[in-house]
Amino acid sequence: MWNKRLGIDLGTATTLIYVHGKGIVLNEPSVVALAKNSNKILAIGRSARDMIGKTPEYIVAHRPLKSGVIDNYEITRKMLTYFIKQIAGRGLFKPDVVVCVPSGGTEVEKRAILDAAYHAGARKAYLIEEPMAAALGAGLDITSPSGSMVIDVGGGTTDVAILSLGGIVVSRSVRVAGDQFDEAIIRHLRKKFNLLIGEKTAETIKIQIGCAVPPTKEETIALRGRDLISGLPRDLTLTSSEVYKCLLDSLSAIVETARMVLEHTPPELAADVGEKGICLTGGGALLRGIEELVSKSLGTPAYVAEDPISCVALGAGKVLDNIKSLQDGFLFTKRRNG
Repeated sequence: MWNKRLGIDLGTATTLIYVHGKGIVLNEPSVVALAKNSNKILAIGRSARDMIGKTPEYIVAHRPLKSGVIDNYEITRKMLTYFIKQIAGRGLFKPDVVVCVPSGGTEVEKRAILDAAYHAGARKAYLIEEPMAAALGAGLDITSPSGSMVIDVGGGTTDVAILSLGGIVVSRSVRVAGDQFDEAIIRHLRKKFNLLIGEKTAETIKIQIGCAVPPTKEETIALRGRDLISGLPRDLTLTSSEVYKCLLDSLSAIVETARMVLEHTPPELAADVGEKGICLTGGGALLRGIEELVSKSLGTPAYVAEDPISCVALGAGKVLDNIKSLQDGFLFTKRRNG
């Protein structure tokens, strides 16, 4: 019989789904392509993402989540329904799901995600805050009376938290993360070089030569965009030092958020963090040198989790096995009648 338990990392950039007993079985961009006039869905996931920046006037590639929360409820519901049916099929068995949310989300935003999960076919839906899921997925022991610190740098938000005894002691969420890194690169090229590039090109630049600390070895990337003066295509060679400057403000906001969390942490737990180190998760943790930046800025050792991109989904997948011991970390609603 199909195992009816799913852990869902409903991310701004990517959705990952963990199936109990099987691991992560879905990893798709959180993108939906729509026909403008009819609002008909033409593609979801990877095929929709491939359309970004390349669609004719009557098609728009839409990202229904922004900064970790639902921007378009109806499209989010349809996207989540599609992903769940990709895994569970169209049978009679409805899954129990755990969905991750940013620690700074409002009750209205959390309720919208729960409603979307139920309308997508969930039998029961739980919410878990992303830093707790990330800590569980990274293998941290958060149930003991000892402090652990995690910085989860996702697509739309960065969540920072101190965890102990199965709950979050102090947390902060800032809407600065991978998407803002890309936007900073786009703004910089427009302002300094009068060159317009798209989201996908900015992401490629970030992945290939992006760095959180001054590069010890200069790297370059050749790119092509549209000249804002002539309106014609133009080539440019960009250096890693230039990209580092683009990311400074965004990275500073993340470090400052982590500093605020530490300043509000009880001294005993802060001492534990100083001994264990700070765990970095999320796709943004793959930015080169980010653990060095965090360590130097906060005076505390920092390290990147083994599989940072998957940590939140893996943590969500572990929740249903530990629901009794971790119950206080969740918002749970029963299936509505009808």
